[in-house]
Amino acid sequence: MTLPVFLVAALPPGDEAVLDGPEGRHAATVRRLRAGEELVLSDGTGAQVRCVVSEAAKDSLRLRVVERWTVPEAAVRVVVAQALVKGDRGELAVELATEAGVDGVVPWRASRCVTKWEDGPRGAKALERWRSTAREAAKQARRARVPSVAEPVTTAGLARLASSSAVTLVLHESASVGLGSVQLPASGDVLLVVGPEGGITDEELSTLTGAGAHVVRLGPTVLRASTAAAVALGALGVLTDRWR
Repeated sequence: MTLPVFLVAALPPGDEAVLDGPEGRHAATVRRLRAGEELVLSDGTGAQVRCVVSEAAKDSLRLRVVERWTVPEAAVRVVVAQALVKGDRGELAVELATEAGVDGVVPWRASRCVTKWEDGPRGAKALERWRSTAREAAKQARRARVPSVAEPVTTAGLARLASSSAVTLVLHESASVGLGSVQLPASGDVLLVVGPEGGITDEELSTLTGAGAHVVRLGPTVLRASTAAAVALGALGVLTDRWR
């Protein structure tokens, strides 16, 4: 079994460290790690250290650093533009995509989104929930890198992202071309666009294809807005070198 991962703001520079705060409390009281057991500290940007617990207190651990390494970014990065989804399905979409290896998430204010993230405290709170979900899912998946969750964009903003990406794939049930038929890059960003429950409008499709996007489908069935990205990430893991 892989070692548990705990996220810290900065990795210890020396051979000894103390894990305290919320992560230390979780390690000591929930995971009940004791002297002699091992764990991994991660800064969320690829750098990690393996540590041995030298002493366990009530809500903290004293650690001895035994190994350091850095996990490089994938040559092909996948950024998911996820349309806003009502209820907790948006957080589910972020959680599943993070577990499947997404490198970044961009909330999309699509025309047919049922939920709306207005500017101000409510929108900021919703965005923070997505970011917290990505962080916790990355820890659960033992990922070295926590995917970024950007500020929400309009369709015009999404089109600008599409024009600057190596390739943009818009998932849509009307597409006649499968995802596996599109030539994927050997490096760079793949922008994966997932629409809302109500679907992507013709105007949005026209705007995105005008920016160079390919409209594709995953298979013969229609997936939920909250699960489509995770399924597509699995396919991209096989079709590129991401899983090799």
